[in-house]
Amino acid sequence: MKHLLFISLMIIVASCTRNQSDSDKKGGEEIASNGEVWKASSPKEKLGYHLYFETRFSEDRSLSCNSCHDITNRGNGAMDTPVAEGINAQKGGRNSPTVWNAKFLSVQFWDGRAKDLAEQAKGPIINPVEMGMTGHDAAIARLKEVDEYKKLFKEAYPDYEGDPINLENAVGAIAAFEETLTTLDTPYDSKSMSKEAQKGLETFQEVGCVACHSGDHFAGPNLPVGTGFYMKFPTYPNEELEKKYGFKKDKGRFEATGEEGHQHMWRVPTLRNVAVTGPYFHNGAVEDLETAIRVMGKLQLDKDLSDEQVSSIKAFLTALTGKKPLIKEPEQL
Repeated sequence: MKHLLFISLMIIVASCTRNQSDSDKKGGEEIASNGEVWKASSPKEKLGYHLYFETRFSEDRSLSCNSCHDITNRGNGAMDTPVAEGINAQKGGRNSPTVWNAKFLSVQFWDGRAKDLAEQAKGPIINPVEMGMTGHDAAIARLKEVDEYKKLFKEAYPDYEGDPINLENAVGAIAAFEETLTTLDTPYDSKSMSKEAQKGLETFQEVGCVACHSGDHFAGPNLPVGTGFYMKFPTYPNEELEKKYGFKKDKGRFEATGEEGHQHMWRVPTLRNVAVTGPYFHNGAVEDLETAIRVMGKLQLDKDLSDEQVSSIKAFLTALTGKKPLIKEPEQL
């Protein structure tokens, strides 16, 4: 019966065009900028910043982390397509989650297969559909050819014995940079929500969304790093919606663990910036937020939400849109 409360996941991810600007007309545009320009506060963050944009990590030197998680010009840290695109125009199987506020999640990826940001950074490099490198050693070897990286790694890891240019130090630096990507300056955080958004929060709680999307980041309870908060999606079968959106084609966490009980289980995503990070769900099958809210109500609560409820919840979710610092792509080293 407790599943009657669950409004599990998927109202998040992906958005951001590769050249998105402050004039973007998606929801929340009025608070897209906080006027700040991102600056590294440590040598490790500086190194991670360069590595985040490093195309040498891809086999054909065409892609970087930013290619699928675009943060330039206050981009939303994901893609505006249903699924990500890797080398040779290959299509991935899932929607790319936003990197903004990812530091607050206790596990990474939709299925939680990475315990933290550093471990997550390793995966795409050797994924044949994403960056396509034959191995991590090949990627690190490319960095060792660059004199500037020798300097940056030494500055970031001054006490490291031996050659500091290695995989663990590289992904550690990327993680350090990604940990700076937070958007905590929202109308919700500053207690400046409109009356409509305040009513939306009440509706969000009343219909049961908060059972899963709880906590400071609306991604569930605070858990130790490596311990994920998962929910089944869909909870309530619906042939019409399944035929239209194909949610169950992907078995979720089961694909990573092989455990029968993990079929269609997914990490509950944060709802911060959800108004500007569509399309939605693990397969990016739903384009707009209002439809996503209705789908969640039906599949997770077994409720047909009214137009008024949907509009109210949307107003609250829009108030979770945060201000971003301006980040420019660095010149390649």
